[in-house]
Amino acid sequence: MTGDLLHGGALDRMQAAFPDGPRPWIDLSTGINPWPYPAPAPSPESLQHLPTRAAQDRCRHAMAQAFGAPEDSLVLAPGSELLIRLLPQLISPKRVALLNPTYGDHAQVWRRAGAIVIETDAPLALAETVDAIVLCNPNNPDGRPFSREELETARETLARRGGWLIVDEAYADLDPSPSVAVSGGAAGLIVLRSFGKFFGLAGVRLGAVLAPACVRAALSDLLGEWPVSGTALELGTHAYEDHAWQSCARLNLTAARERLDDILLSAGFPEIQGTDLFRLVTCDDAHETWRLLAGAGLYVRRFAWSGHLLRIGLPATPQEEYRLREALIP
Repeated sequence: MTGDLLHGGALDRMQAAFPDGPRPWIDLSTGINPWPYPAPAPSPESLQHLPTRAAQDRCRHAMAQAFGAPEDSLVLAPGSELLIRLLPQLISPKRVALLNPTYGDHAQVWRRAGAIVIETDAPLALAETVDAIVLCNPNNPDGRPFSREELETARETLARRGGWLIVDEAYADLDPSPSVAVSGGAAGLIVLRSFGKFFGLAGVRLGAVLAPACVRAALSDLLGEWPVSGTALELGTHAYEDHAWQSCARLNLTAARERLDDILLSAGFPEIQGTDLFRLVTCDDAHETWRLLAGAGLYVRRFAWSGHLLRIGLPATPQEEYRLREALIP
């Protein structure tokens, strides 16, 4: 069973690899909100017609308001994963510094583009010597946060040299205060945003990039006239305008994370990191613990690059919390 090492969410492979695992399987391998936004039924118009410019404008406005970002700095896209893969077609840095560890696709994409990739735990310190810095804020998988002030300092340094600060804010909706989206459109800054994780609707495939005009124009040319489906635009507008739901979701996720921490601490994990959507734990043999949990019908995230770390998402129900506790604390 190796397919899970690239990403979480491969529940069908897990069920095939562990056919005797208790049912129903519990998928804790992704950092996706297990209590999704209550999506309204799509309108007939969003299904029957091509997305209108007005629908795109409404969604862009709702997203910009939620991010506190300049509306004209934002380009809609079908998820941030595609944006990560398109970045080398938009800018051409030769030396790219990446936070290590972080979301693995960033390093993969820049290496494939022929860039020299420098993986470090202090990427911002290299702003004077590299052409681009890429990091997640908060970071995935350890939840490490970066302040808006330190990111702005690095952006200014890079921009003076014609460089780029790329900030993947896939989990920024959990705590918007450090987000650099407020500086959207500033020289040398590219911000990636994702809809599916916080709103629990990863299948909608909605995201955005905030960037200077030259990058926005090049990206729009690549994405074409209808980059996002009408149903995604409609749903995204509803969700981003629903500030009350967002506030309640943050409180609910914090409470759920505290309950998960209680389970993990009771199981004896010495170090717990992460965000309110997932926790990263340290253990002696992560792959053996992963197999133990898989045998109990619990799917968590392991990593090819580490034998000591596991990432565990939020159980959705008291029953799921009980099964996780029983598997970890026999």
